[in-house]
Amino acid sequence: MISIKQLHYALAIEKTLHFKKAAEACNVSQSALSTAINELEKQLGLIIFERNNKQVLVTQKGQLILKKAKSVKLELDELLQIPLSDNLPFSSSMTIGVIPTIGPYLLPKVLPEVRHQYPSFKLKILEEQSHTLVEMVRTGELDAAILALPYPIDGLMSFNFWQEDFYLVCHKDECPNTMQEISSGELETEKLMLLKDGHCLKEHALVACQLKNPKQDSDFGSASLHTLIQMVAGKLGTTLVPQMALDQLTYNESELRAIHLNEPGPHRTIALVIRPNYVRTNELTLLKDIFTAQLTNKCG
Repeated sequence: MISIKQLHYALAIEKTLHFKKAAEACNVSQSALSTAINELEKQLGLIIFERNNKQVLVTQKGQLILKKAKSVKLELDELLQIPLSDNLPFSSSMTIGVIPTIGPYLLPKVLPEVRHQYPSFKLKILEEQSHTLVEMVRTGELDAAILALPYPIDGLMSFNFWQEDFYLVCHKDECPNTMQEISSGELETEKLMLLKDGHCLKEHALVACQLKNPKQDSDFGSASLHTLIQMVAGKLGTTLVPQMALDQLTYNESELRAIHLNEPGPHRTIALVIRPNYVRTNELTLLKDIFTAQLTNKCG
Protein backbone atom coordinates (compact mmCIF):
# COMPACT_ATOMS: atom_id res chain seq x y z
CA MET A 1 0.00 0.00 0.00
CA ILE A 2 1.24 3.49 -0.88
CA SER A 3 2.15 5.47 2.22
CA ILE A 4 1.94 9.16 3.05
CA LYS A 5 5.67 9.02 3.79
CA GLN A 6 6.42 7.90 0.24
CA LEU A 7 4.36 10.74 -1.21
CA HIS A 8 6.10 13.20 1.11
CA TYR A 9 9.50 12.01 -0.10
CA ALA A 10 8.41 12.18 -3.74
CA LEU A 11 7.21 15.77 -3.36
CA ALA A 12 10.50 16.72 -1.69
CA ILE A 13 12.41 15.31 -4.67
CA GLU A 14 10.17 17.19 -7.10
CA LYS A 15 10.91 20.41 -5.24
CA THR A 16 14.69 19.97 -5.10
CA LEU A 17 15.29 17.70 -8.11
CA HIS A 18 18.04 16.21 -5.98
CA PHE A 19 17.85 13.03 -3.89
CA LYS A 20 20.44 14.12 -1.32
CA LYS A 21 18.86 17.54 -0.77
CA ALA A 22 15.41 15.96 -0.55
CA ALA A 23 16.66 13.50 2.05
CA GLU A 24 18.14 16.34 4.09
CA ALA A 25 14.87 18.26 3.89
CA CYS A 26 12.99 15.18 5.11
CA ASN A 27 15.55 14.42 7.85
CA VAL A 28 16.21 10.89 6.57
CA SER A 29 19.17 9.17 4.99
CA GLN A 30 19.49 9.24 1.23
CA SER A 31 19.34 5.45 1.09
CA ALA A 32 16.07 5.40 3.07
CA LEU A 33 14.54 7.96 0.75
CA SER A 34 15.73 6.13 -2.38
CA THR A 35 14.36 2.83 -1.07
CA ALA A 36 10.98 4.43 -0.39
CA ILE A 37 10.82 5.95 -3.88
CA ASN A 38 11.87 2.69 -5.54
CA GLU A 39 9.11 0.88 -3.64
CA LEU A 40 6.58 3.56 -4.62
CA GLU A 41 7.48 3.23 -8.30
CA LYS A 42 7.27 -0.56 -8.02
CA GLN A 43 3.81 -0.35 -6.45
CA LEU A 44 2.60 2.03 -9.15
CA GLY A 45 4.27 0.12 -11.97
CA LEU A 46 5.83 3.22 -13.49
CA ILE A 47 8.87 5.48 -13.20
CA ILE A 48 8.29 8.83 -11.50
CA PHE A 49 11.86 10.11 -11.65
CA GLU A 50 14.53 9.61 -14.27
CA ARG A 51 17.86 9.94 -12.49
CA ASN A 52 21.54 9.61 -13.18
CA ASN A 53 24.69 11.00 -11.60
CA LYS A 54 24.06 14.47 -13.00
CA GLN A 55 20.33 15.22 -12.82
CA VAL A 56 16.84 14.18 -11.77
CA LEU A 57 13.91 14.60 -14.14
CA VAL A 58 10.19 14.06 -13.55
CA THR A 59 8.60 11.79 -16.15
CA GLN A 60 5.32 12.66 -17.85
CA LYS A 61 3.43 10.02 -15.86
CA GLY A 62 5.36 11.12 -12.79
CA GLN A 63 3.96 14.64 -13.15
CA LEU A 64 0.43 13.24 -12.97
CA ILE A 65 1.31 11.19 -9.88
CA LEU A 66 2.90 14.16 -8.13
CA LYS A 67 -0.09 16.38 -8.92
CA LYS A 68 -2.34 13.84 -7.17
CA ALA A 69 0.17 13.53 -4.34
CA LYS A 70 -0.04 17.28 -3.70
CA SER A 71 -3.83 17.05 -3.47
CA VAL A 72 -3.59 14.12 -1.05
CA LYS A 73 -1.05 15.92 1.14
CA LEU A 74 -3.14 19.10 1.20
CA GLU A 75 -6.28 17.18 2.21
CA LEU A 76 -4.36 15.34 4.92
CA ASP A 77 -2.83 18.55 6.28
CA GLU A 78 -6.27 20.15 6.49
CA LEU A 79 -7.69 17.00 8.09
CA LEU A 80 -5.08 17.22 10.83
CA GLN A 81 -5.94 20.88 11.38
CA ILE A 82 -9.63 20.20 12.13
CA PRO A 83 -9.12 19.15 15.80
CA LEU A 84 -7.10 22.33 16.35
CA SER A 85 -10.06 24.52 15.40
CA ASP A 86 -11.63 23.85 18.81
CA ASN A 87 -8.50 24.88 20.71
CA LEU A 88 -7.65 28.35 21.95
CA PRO A 89 -6.72 30.77 19.12
CA PHE A 90 -3.12 30.46 17.91
CA SER A 91 -2.36 27.47 20.12
CA SER A 92 -0.50 25.88 17.20
CA SER A 93 2.08 27.31 14.80
CA MET A 94 1.27 29.05 11.52
CA THR A 95 3.34 29.95 8.46
CA ILE A 96 2.45 33.09 6.53
CA GLY A 97 4.13 34.45 3.41
CA VAL A 98 4.60 38.15 2.67
CA ILE A 99 5.96 40.05 -0.31
CA PRO A 100 9.14 42.20 0.04
CA THR A 101 7.31 45.50 -0.58
CA ILE A 102 5.00 44.83 2.39
CA GLY A 103 6.94 42.76 4.94
CA PRO A 104 9.54 45.29 6.17
CA TYR A 105 6.87 47.99 6.62
CA LEU A 106 3.88 46.01 7.88
CA LEU A 107 5.50 43.57 10.30
CA PRO A 108 7.15 46.11 12.66
CA LYS A 109 3.77 47.84 13.00
CA VAL A 110 1.67 44.75 13.74
CA LEU A 111 3.80 41.97 15.22
CA PRO A 112 4.37 43.64 18.63
CA GLU A 113 0.61 43.70 19.19
CA VAL A 114 0.23 40.11 17.96
CA ARG A 115 2.90 39.04 20.46
CA HIS A 116 1.23 41.10 23.19
CA GLN A 117 -2.17 39.49 22.69
CA TYR A 118 -0.92 35.97 21.92
CA PRO A 119 2.52 35.57 23.53
CA SER A 120 2.66 31.79 22.91
CA PHE A 121 1.80 32.03 19.21
CA LYS A 122 4.54 30.55 17.01
CA LEU A 123 4.42 32.46 13.74
CA LYS A 124 6.83 31.76 10.90
CA ILE A 125 7.22 34.40 8.18
CA LEU A 126 8.44 33.64 4.66
CA GLU A 127 9.28 36.47 2.24
CA GLU A 128 8.84 35.79 -1.47
CA GLN A 129 7.37 37.44 -4.55
CA SER A 130 3.63 37.23 -5.17
CA HIS A 131 3.55 34.44 -7.77
CA THR A 132 5.59 32.14 -5.52
CA LEU A 133 3.42 32.82 -2.47
CA VAL A 134 0.18 32.23 -4.38
CA GLU A 135 1.39 28.82 -5.52
CA MET A 136 2.57 27.93 -2.01
CA VAL A 137 -0.85 28.79 -0.58
CA ARG A 138 -2.51 26.64 -3.24
CA THR A 139 -0.30 23.63 -2.44
CA GLY A 140 -0.64 24.01 1.33
CA GLU A 141 2.98 24.99 1.96
CA LEU A 142 1.68 28.20 3.53
CA ASP A 143 -1.31 28.81 5.75
CA ALA A 144 -1.82 32.22 4.14
CA ALA A 145 -0.03 34.97 2.24
CA ILE A 146 -0.06 38.75 2.62
CA LEU A 147 -0.33 40.29 -0.84
CA ALA A 148 -1.03 43.61 -2.50
CA LEU A 149 -4.15 43.51 -4.67
CA PRO A 150 -5.18 43.59 -7.41
CA TYR A 151 -3.23 40.45 -8.26
CA PRO A 152 -4.49 37.20 -9.86
CA ILE A 153 -5.42 34.74 -7.08
CA ASP A 154 -7.81 32.50 -9.03
CA GLY A 155 -9.33 29.83 -6.80
CA LEU A 156 -8.23 31.50 -3.55
CA MET A 157 -9.99 33.82 -1.09
CA SER A 158 -8.84 37.19 0.23
CA PHE A 159 -9.48 39.09 3.46
CA ASN A 160 -8.70 42.76 2.88
CA PHE A 161 -7.31 44.60 5.90
CA TRP A 162 -5.77 47.82 4.53
CA GLN A 163 -6.11 50.22 1.63
CA GLU A 164 -3.63 52.95 0.81
CA ASP A 165 -2.41 55.47 -1.74
CA PHE A 166 0.98 56.24 -3.21
CA TYR A 167 3.15 59.26 -2.44
CA LEU A 168 5.73 60.84 -4.69
CA VAL A 169 9.04 61.10 -2.82
CA CYS A 170 11.41 63.76 -4.12
CA HIS A 171 14.38 65.80 -2.90
CA LYS A 172 13.23 69.04 -1.27
CA ASP A 173 15.42 71.06 -3.65
CA GLU A 174 13.47 69.66 -6.60
CA CYS A 175 9.91 69.95 -5.24
CA PRO A 176 7.94 73.14 -4.51
CA ASN A 177 7.48 73.57 -0.75
CA THR A 178 3.82 74.50 -1.21
CA MET A 179 2.86 71.37 -3.17
CA GLN A 180 0.76 68.91 -1.12
CA GLU A 181 -0.84 67.00 -3.99
CA ILE A 182 0.37 65.94 -7.42
CA SER A 183 -1.49 64.39 -10.34
CA SER A 184 -0.09 61.88 -12.80
CA GLY A 185 -0.08 64.58 -15.46
CA GLU A 186 2.29 66.67 -13.34
CA LEU A 187 4.83 63.87 -12.84
CA GLU A 188 8.15 64.21 -14.61
CA THR A 189 8.17 60.63 -15.84
CA GLU A 190 11.75 60.86 -17.10
CA LYS A 191 12.82 61.31 -13.46
CA LEU A 192 10.53 58.63 -12.04
CA MET A 193 12.41 55.59 -10.71
CA LEU A 194 10.47 52.39 -10.01
CA LEU A 195 11.27 48.87 -8.91
CA LYS A 196 12.44 46.27 -11.39
CA ASP A 197 9.87 44.31 -13.37
CA GLY A 198 8.33 41.46 -11.40
CA HIS A 199 7.29 43.55 -8.39
CA CYS A 200 3.55 44.09 -8.19
CA LEU A 201 4.13 47.45 -6.46
CA LYS A 202 5.56 48.73 -9.74
CA GLU A 203 2.49 47.56 -11.63
CA HIS A 204 0.16 49.17 -9.08
CA ALA A 205 2.08 52.44 -9.28
CA LEU A 206 1.88 52.48 -13.07
CA VAL A 207 -1.86 51.80 -12.99
CA ALA A 208 -2.44 54.49 -10.35
CA CYS A 209 -0.58 56.99 -12.54
CA GLN A 210 -2.18 55.72 -15.75
CA LEU A 211 1.29 55.26 -17.19
CA LYS A 212 2.84 52.70 -19.47
CA ASN A 213 6.02 51.00 -18.30
CA PRO A 214 8.63 53.78 -18.64
CA LYS A 215 12.03 53.05 -20.12
CA GLN A 216 14.44 53.59 -17.26
CA ASP A 217 18.17 54.01 -17.34
CA SER A 218 19.78 50.74 -16.29
CA ASP A 219 21.35 52.61 -13.35
CA PHE A 220 17.87 53.20 -11.93
CA GLY A 221 16.72 49.57 -11.75
CA SER A 222 16.29 48.38 -8.16
CA ALA A 223 14.70 45.53 -6.26
CA SER A 224 14.51 47.59 -3.05
CA LEU A 225 12.52 50.65 -2.00
CA HIS A 226 15.33 51.52 0.41
CA THR A 227 17.75 51.75 -2.51
CA LEU A 228 15.36 53.93 -4.50
CA ILE A 229 15.01 56.31 -1.53
CA GLN A 230 18.79 56.65 -1.31
CA MET A 231 18.89 57.44 -5.01
CA VAL A 232 16.24 60.13 -4.51
CA ALA A 233 18.30 61.56 -1.62
CA GLY A 234 21.22 61.74 -4.06
CA LYS A 235 19.09 63.79 -6.47
CA LEU A 236 19.02 61.06 -9.10
CA GLY A 237 15.27 61.21 -9.55
CA THR A 238 11.93 60.63 -7.81
CA THR A 239 9.98 57.53 -6.80
CA LEU A 240 6.53 56.40 -5.65
CA VAL A 241 6.12 54.91 -2.17
CA PRO A 242 3.02 53.37 -0.54
CA GLN A 243 1.66 55.10 2.57
CA MET A 244 2.54 52.16 4.82
CA ALA A 245 6.25 52.53 4.08
CA LEU A 246 6.61 56.31 4.27
CA ASP A 247 7.61 56.66 7.91
CA GLN A 248 10.34 54.03 7.79
CA LEU A 249 11.76 55.03 4.41
CA THR A 250 11.96 58.76 5.11
CA TYR A 251 12.57 58.76 8.89
CA ASN A 252 16.22 59.84 8.70
CA GLU A 253 15.93 61.69 5.41
CA SER A 254 15.21 65.35 6.22
CA GLU A 255 16.14 66.27 2.66
CA LEU A 256 13.12 64.44 1.24
CA ARG A 257 9.50 65.44 0.74
CA ALA A 258 6.46 63.22 0.27
CA ILE A 259 3.57 64.45 -1.88
CA HIS A 260 0.26 62.60 -2.10
CA LEU A 261 -0.56 61.19 -5.54
CA ASN A 262 -3.89 62.82 -6.37
CA GLU A 263 -5.41 60.06 -8.46
CA PRO A 264 -8.52 57.94 -7.76
CA GLY A 265 -7.72 55.46 -5.01
CA PRO A 266 -7.09 53.39 -3.11
CA HIS A 267 -4.03 52.66 -5.19
CA ARG A 268 -3.50 49.24 -3.66
CA THR A 269 -5.25 46.92 -1.21
CA ILE A 270 -3.42 44.70 1.29
CA ALA A 271 -5.00 41.33 2.02
CA LEU A 272 -4.54 37.93 3.61
CA VAL A 273 -4.99 35.27 0.92
CA ILE A 274 -6.07 31.72 1.85
CA ARG A 275 -7.46 28.55 0.35
CA PRO A 276 -11.25 28.08 0.29
CA ASN A 277 -12.47 26.08 3.31
CA TYR A 278 -9.23 26.71 5.21
CA VAL A 279 -10.01 25.39 8.69
CA ARG A 280 -8.28 28.18 10.66
CA THR A 281 -10.16 31.06 9.05
CA ASN A 282 -11.35 32.33 12.44
CA GLU A 283 -7.77 32.82 13.59
CA LEU A 284 -6.83 34.67 10.42
CA THR A 285 -9.84 36.91 10.96
CA LEU A 286 -8.40 37.80 14.38
CA LEU A 287 -5.04 38.58 12.75
CA LYS A 288 -6.74 40.70 10.10
CA ASP A 289 -8.48 42.77 12.78
CA ILE A 290 -5.20 43.32 14.65
CA PHE A 291 -3.48 44.37 11.42
CA THR A 292 -6.23 46.86 10.56
CA ALA A 293 -6.28 48.41 14.03
CA GLN A 294 -2.51 48.83 14.20
CA LEU A 295 -2.22 50.29 10.69
CA THR A 296 -5.11 52.69 11.34
CA ASN A 297 -3.38 53.81 14.53
CA LYS A 298 0.06 54.22 12.98
CA CYS A 299 -0.67 55.19 9.37
CA GLY A 300 -4.22 56.52 9.38
